[in-house]
Amino acid sequence: MSDLPLLIAFVTGARLYRERDLEQHLPVLRNGPPGTFVCFPDGLRVSLPTDQIVCQEDGEAGATVGFGGMRYAGCEQGQLIFHRVREMHPEETLSPGRSHTMRLDPQWVRFVVVDGKEVWTAPGG
Repeated sequence: MSDLPLLIAFVTGARLYRERDLEQHLPVLRNGPPGTFVCFPDGLRVSLPTDQIVCQEDGEAGATVGFGGMRYAGCEQGQLIFHRVREMHPEETLSPGRSHTMRLDPQWVRFVVVDGKEVWTAPGG
């Protein structure tokens, strides 16, 4: 997974959960894909931009997620900041209410890799 533009490795014990696709009997327009969440051992569940995920893995060390169309912007006000810079799917398939910024608490993340280079590592990690 290291050849992806953006890779986020979450802390040990974190696991991914993806909501199931529900069969719709009514026309639902631009609802977006089912949600993807990273779930932490303490029960916390954090939503991820499902439509930007290009690969994911639940390993022994914790969940790792690769994103396309997202850029790491650095750490601001104690949070890791990622911006949506390009859509990975056609506009008509995306939720109009989707977020364009992902904010993660650094204590949830082991490291961030951009273009194959580690750009942020958890203190003591």
